[in-house]
Amino acid sequence: MNEFEHDVQSKRNDLIDSGIGFIVAFGAFSAIFIIATIIDIAAR
Repeated sequence: MNEFEHDVQSKRNDLIDSGIGFIVAFGAFSAIFIIATIIDIAAR
């Protein structure tokens, strides 16, 4: 057995961390898109 498997730092499920990372990245890109759309509409 791998020696690192005996004392893990975090016992949380990786799926939760991956989901949070996806949501944060999606929210950031959505915010950039929304801000760019508002600027585009305001510039007309």
